Amino acid sequence: MCGIVGYVSGVPLANAQHTAVDVLMGGLKRLEYRGYDSAGIAVVTEDGALESRKKAGKLSNLAELLEAQPVTASQTGIGHTRWATHGGPTDVNAHPHLADGGKLAVIHNGIIENFASLKERLLAEGVEFTSETDTEVAAHQLAKNYRATGDLTEAMRITTTQLEGAFTLLAVHADLPGTVVAARRNSPLVIGLGEGENFLGSDVAAFIDYTRSAVEIGQDEVVTITPDSVAIIDQSGAPVEGESFEIDWDPATAEKGGFASFMDKEIHDQPQAVADTLLGRMDTEGRLTLDEMRIDESILKSIDKIVVIACGTAAYAGQVARYAIEHWCRIPTEVELAHEFRYRDPVVNEKTLVVAISQSGETMDTIMAVRHARQQGAKVIAICNTFGSTIPRESDAALYTHAGPEIAVASTKAFLSQIVACYLLGLYLAQLRGNKYRDEIGLILGELQKIPAKIQSLLDDHKDQVLDLARRLKDTESVLYLGRHVGFPVALEGALKLKELAYIHAEGFAAGELKHGPIALIDEGQLVFIIVPNRSGRDNLHDKVISNIQEVRARGANAIVIAEEGDTDVEQFASEVIYVPATATLLAPLLTTVPLQIFAMELATAKGLDVDQPRNLAKSVTVE
Repeated sequence: MCGIVGYVSGVPLANAQHTAVDVLMGGLKRLEYRGYDSAGIAVVTEDGALESRKKAGKLSNLAELLEAQPVTASQTGIGHTRWATHGGPTDVNAHPHLADGGKLAVIHNGIIENFASLKERLLAEGVEFTSETDTEVAAHQLAKNYRATGDLTEAMRITTTQLEGAFTLLAVHADLPGTVVAARRNSPLVIGLGEGENFLGSDVAAFIDYTRSAVEIGQDEVVTITPDSVAIIDQSGAPVEGESFEIDWDPATAEKGGFASFMDKEIHDQPQAVADTLLGRMDTEGRLTLDEMRIDESILKSIDKIVVIACGTAAYAGQVARYAIEHWCRIPTEVELAHEFRYRDPVVNEKTLVVAISQSGETMDTIMAVRHARQQGAKVIAICNTFGSTIPRESDAALYTHAGPEIAVASTKAFLSQIVACYLLGLYLAQLRGNKYRDEIGLILGELQKIPAKIQSLLDDHKDQVLDLARRLKDTESVLYLGRHVGFPVALEGALKLKELAYIHAEGFAAGELKHGPIALIDEGQLVFIIVPNRSGRDNLHDKVISNIQEVRARGANAIVIAEEGDTDVEQFASEVIYVPATATLLAPLLTTVPLQIFAMELATAKGLDVDQPRNLAKSVTVE
């Protein structure tokens, strides 16, 4: 998400090959791949003055501002590119945020969950706020602690004990030229070690032009860098020895986190993307709360139909969500392709809730469908990954996924995050309408909270198996995908990924349809992926899908089965089994999708194709 750079140097300016502004702007340029909507820097001059510049829009806007209004040459500073969460993408909301009479500057990546209660107390103490962001709350809280302690490192340590949520915080103060203090919790930060200079970055791309020596920062640790020292403490204040490592990536690879492609990186981002989408959704009383929900509760209680509108991968996320929403809320739910929705004279009215799903928020087909739905009197909720984009702006409410920017054209982490956001919406409606008790919702949320670790274990334990499978099958010319219940849209998504990336025939089917025609496609060697429901699912679907495996194997198919760990029943019928961690039936798509993503990516790679930029495709379809 946000890009962060910190820099200190002891080299006299007269002898310096680069200044703080050079390092900060160069680092932010390398971090542009993370996506952003504003940028800013703050420097502390040698004579103890703090100067800041920030601007909404592209980094070039900040560069133009610095050319028109240059800052004093300095060797201490922090820089930031913002992916908006709290507050729109404006000059005022851009980072850094200032406090302590303009002497303290703070930048931040993440979400402060308890910002509202902290802000209320600070307002009562007479603090004035200029932005809509949670970051400014953290800045004023840090300033308060600094005034009390006189020690910026100790103030940062205390502040981290008072903040809830996920964050990386960097701070500089006019009193302390040559010092940057930072802290992290559930958000990335790494130290770069130089000679007479040191660096901080949200990843190594921020400083790879200057050093290949780096140090990891652990959870809830505070780091203070000066030109000649790096000191790390834990939350109790005890010194910590950071683990050092050498960066063996080139600058281009560094932007991809060391992965061969952005798609590979984004597949590995999925545990964090799911965790971030879940973050901050509970109030102090244990109730599910959606801060972006601006539709009156009485209206949500009265709706009698939900229509999900989306295109491509987002539509498959909606199809997965339909099973959960209908089960939890008992509201009839339809999933419509946005480009078909408004042309068929759909039946929607003031009791219809339309859920518009779009990663970019700029999908033209979905924009037009949103406008049509609102003209018919329906209320519209946008599920989107891009703050301030058109679809959320034109909807009645928005639910942001916080998945971070997705660079590869073929969607991966956005898909899982969209499913999670839809689940949160379904649970919120079930809570509001009384379909589920609080403890029932708590149990489901508890299972959702376990998903990131399960995705990570799947990547750790089974990725190599899938990579090997894809390489062995790189000459395959046709692949079929079968699934039942929530496995059906997973099959559709698996087929879409292969079509997008490998340019070969691929189709997804509801497994029950097999005998109604598609089985004619099965002959010797036909590759078929089968997504098997867990054994605890309803209506013996597990046994029915095993029958489907037997049907295709009897006709010579190469049956690759995706099943939950411990399901040994499938082994005697499958050509190969890819196991995923066990989870609740409705949550299974968050796991079973991942091997299909990896397979499509690696098969395309083995064929020598560019998985980040498939032919004929664009990341955001902005025309009808």
